[in-house]
Amino acid sequence: MSSDLKVLQVIPKLGYGGAETGCYDIAHYLHENNCKSFIVTSGGELIKFIDKKKVKLIKLPVHSKNPLIILFNSMALIFIIFFYNISIVHARSRAPAWSCFLATKITGRKFVTTFHGTYNFNSKIKKTYNSVMVKSNLIIAGSNFIFSHIKNNYSDYLNIKNKLLVIFRGINIDYFDPTTKTETEEKKLLKSWDIEENKKIILLPGRLTSWKGQELFIEAVNLVNTQLGYEAFYAVILGSDQGRDLYKKKLIRLSEQYRMTKQVKFIDHCKDMALAYKVSSIIVSSSIEPEAFGRVAVEAQSMEKIIIASNIGGSNETVIDEKTGYLFESGNPKSLSEKILKVLNFDDTTLKTFGIEGRKNIVKKFNVEKMCFSTYSEYKKLIN
Repeated sequence: MSSDLKVLQVIPKLGYGGAETGCYDIAHYLHENNCKSFIVTSGGELIKFIDKKKVKLIKLPVHSKNPLIILFNSMALIFIIFFYNISIVHARSRAPAWSCFLATKITGRKFVTTFHGTYNFNSKIKKTYNSVMVKSNLIIAGSNFIFSHIKNNYSDYLNIKNKLLVIFRGINIDYFDPTTKTETEEKKLLKSWDIEENKKIILLPGRLTSWKGQELFIEAVNLVNTQLGYEAFYAVILGSDQGRDLYKKKLIRLSEQYRMTKQVKFIDHCKDMALAYKVSSIIVSSSIEPEAFGRVAVEAQSMEKIIIASNIGGSNETVIDEKTGYLFESGNPKSLSEKILKVLNFDDTTLKTFGIEGRKNIVKKFNVEKMCFSTYSEYKKLIN
């Protein structure tokens, strides 16, 4: 059966986000299980890491929301489905999902979607556009939070014949493993960041966009400084502005306003995120809107680092409050500052205990192998 299974995943771009890495992981897992694996995408940095002997890569403008291009993509997908005799088409975003929906309707192949976000809607038209993600034979939610979001907001579009389930997203626990990083690597990274080795680091990873809560983080750091009376740590904001120049300037001005220009470091990119976690003492996820899953919280725990995250969205499922990290009141800088102060006063033994429990939590529930196996099993059920 498995050798006859041919899965085509369709994703706008292959970057380094959760949807993209999940697509990458599933694609290679399928090959290891004697299945034919295909990816259709428009491009992206992750492409260079795809093993072309294991995964067939096809480029189409599936990132476009232009209705004519969506129609063109559906025609191209029909040809691909017939040419390679594809069994399952798995869409991971809305625009390509419309192309996949049309193509699978015409070819009679099974259609799978993964709901990777809440997909904001403020009109009937936008909601109808989003609804393509629940028109598949199998709808995968990346967390219980997303599962509830679908049930609460898209019940009118759900077909009782279609299957809706949760498959938690997973990370590579072999990559996010603290034992794989050397002291030499750590010193080199700290030097590149212009950071003294004897000071603690509070790390906020994530692209620079307002809903990720960078402003709230800076305000919380200022409150911590006020409470302590001195700057006891560096605050590293790690992420690209992706063209949001004005927002980055706003963050820089805010740090200047609080006289924290030497304390707050803006780092655009880090090739080795596991190393970035390793050199940090505390990891923060300060999103003011719900994370569908929240990779930062999971990656931090896998690296045996204590996580402080907003008490909304996926973090409520990935962080065990007061055992692997702390949840603070979303949107409240004072609440975040109180959690930071609490953790700064921990001794090494307490920090290590939190770290060990965090790693155990991720290995048990959010391992990429578990995610891939669960998805593969659902593929087989769908075909059977």
